[in-house]
Amino acid sequence: MAVAEISAFREYLRFLPTIKQTPQASLWMTYDQEADVLYINFKKPSIATDSELTDDDVIIRYQDEEIIGFTVLHASQRQPNSF
Repeated sequence: MAVAEISAFREYLRFLPTIKQTPQASLWMTYDQEADVLYINFKKPSIATDSELTDDDVIIRYQDEEIIGFTVLHASQRQPNSF
């Protein structure tokens, strides 16, 4: 495995504590490069009944009262720890 791949792999491992705290202990992420949007889902299927847009262009998606995911707009422009 190349050094760059190992470094990228280590970055993914940083998510483990957060994933363990999700309601379903699961996390699905999809990045749409053309739209520059990152979709993070805690539940599949992820069918929102409501949503809210935060001041920092993150859409929080709900199914009834439960947060089921986030949509991060302008994802490539985000800096680490920008949330």
